[in-house]
Parts: sequence; C-alpha cells; structure tokens
Amino acid sequence: MYTYHGQCHCGAIKVALRSSKAASQLGARSCRCSFCKAHGASWTSDPGGQLEITLPRERLSRYTFGTGTAEFLICATCGVVPAVIWKDTDRLLGVARVNCLAESEVLLANVGQADFEGETEAKRLERRARSWTPASVRFTRG
Repeated sequence: MYTYHGQCHCGAIKVALRSSKAASQLGARSCRCSFCKAHGASWTSDPGGQLEITLPRERLSRYTFGTGTAEFLICATCGVVPAVIWKDTDRLLGVARVNCLAESEVLLANVGQADFEGETEAKRLERRARSWTPASVRFTRG
C-alpha cells in the first residue's frame, strides 16, 4: 500500500491518498473545464483506495459550480484547492489535486486529458461513483 501526502501551499489543508497503485500506475487527469484550466489543475483518484482530508474548519472555503454537485475545498488562507469531494447517496468520494502531492512529478508524467463537456449530470455522477476515491474529512483546531 502506498500513501501519497500533500497539502495546500500554507499547509492548513492536508491530504493523504492511500492506494495499492504506484504513482506511475495511478497517473493524473487534467480536466478541460473552465475552473481546472484557470487553475492548471490535474487530479488523481483510486476507487480502491482511501482519501483522507484534514483541515481546520475556519480555514476552509467551499466552491461549487456547473451542476453544483462537487465541492472544491479551498484554503481560505492561501487559495489552493487540494481536493474535491462529492456525496454519493451514503458515501463521500473525492479526488486529490496532483499538484499538491509530493509525488506530483511522477503522477504528471502519466497525465491524460479529460473532457466532460456535454456529459449529462447522470453520467457525471455515475462516472464519479465508479472512479473517485472513498473519502473522509476530519476537522482540526486552527
């Protein structure tokens, strides 16, 4: 089992992605939506893994757009988005921002382009349920 650690720029929001896949197998996806293009964001996930997000509640800013179904977790101090989460009926799923992970260079060496333009909301939620990582969020004291 591998654990990929990362954080926002100031270190307030931390992520740990556990996966049975090596970084070269896990890879990354660069989304072509307007938000991800503006932020130069690439994401990774493993449906067989676990994503743990730890942060102080007072340093969290949340952002949703488009279908309003995913929450981008933004550090209120440094403005970095280290993770995105989505609640699928009874489970929380997420993706980790590759650029925030210590292994980003290896992950970005295997980056694929993703274009979800025109994808229906139902198809989008089905894709997330199939490919995003089971997640947990733990709040700490600032």
